[in-house]
Amino acid sequence: MVEGHQLVITHGNGPQVGLLAMQGEAAGKAAFPLDVLGAETEGMIGYVLQQELDNAYGPSARFATLLTQIEVDPKDPAFAAPSKPVGSVYSEADAKRLAEQRGWSIAPDGDSWRRVVASPKPKRILELDVIRLLVEQGVIVICAGGGGIPVAQREDGSYVGVEAVIDKDHASALLATELKADAFLMLTDVEAVFTGWGTPQQAALGDVTPKKLAAMDFAAGSMGPKVQAACDFVLRTGGMSGIGALGDAADILAHKAGTRVVPQMPN
Repeated sequence: MVEGHQLVITHGNGPQVGLLAMQGEAAGKAAFPLDVLGAETEGMIGYVLQQELDNAYGPSARFATLLTQIEVDPKDPAFAAPSKPVGSVYSEADAKRLAEQRGWSIAPDGDSWRRVVASPKPKRILELDVIRLLVEQGVIVICAGGGGIPVAQREDGSYVGVEAVIDKDHASALLATELKADAFLMLTDVEAVFTGWGTPQQAALGDVTPKKLAAMDFAAGSMGPKVQAACDFVLRTGGMSGIGALGDAADILAHKAGTRVVPQMPN
């Protein structure tokens, strides 16, 4: 816990969704739709987090896990160019056969092939009012796990799940923006954002502005989405975004660790 701050917790679910998809394949059956797998893993991981937090803090804090639907635009360009790999790896022949049978999009992945799905931008958090109500009551909410459950609105105003994966960092940035959070932290297994990653010249970034980050390149499959989400939050709210190690959360907020994306450099 971070003293003096009220928390809202989000998390990833990529490995868990992939595992459930592969379990379905191993049983000789097509996996459940991605919105259902997203809901399943969001509940599963939320349960584990909530139980551990309850055990650690007892009655001194209240926690709740909330399945979170996030609306996407069915006309989002991502649906025309699926790029997010999910599930098992296949030979080219098997991948093309399954694509024909199941209407999948497929793409090479190293020496193998995999199913790829769209990763549209999050548009609206359907349970936002419920999350806000819980936060106002002092409840620490675990929500929007894995980018939330992707849904689209029909012409009659109802909602339906879609076969997509929403980037968790962009969904979390939207949540933080809508809740008017003063800080948005993405806590991971690296201590900061680095320039020259993997080279003798690599260096950790400390305080940095969105303008400076816009002039740099980061890997699309790893740090790139986090940097973009951090910049989006800062530009929309004027708050601070932090990227760094889980154990450094308090020090990131105190500007003693990690990378801090700020509206302008301190004097």
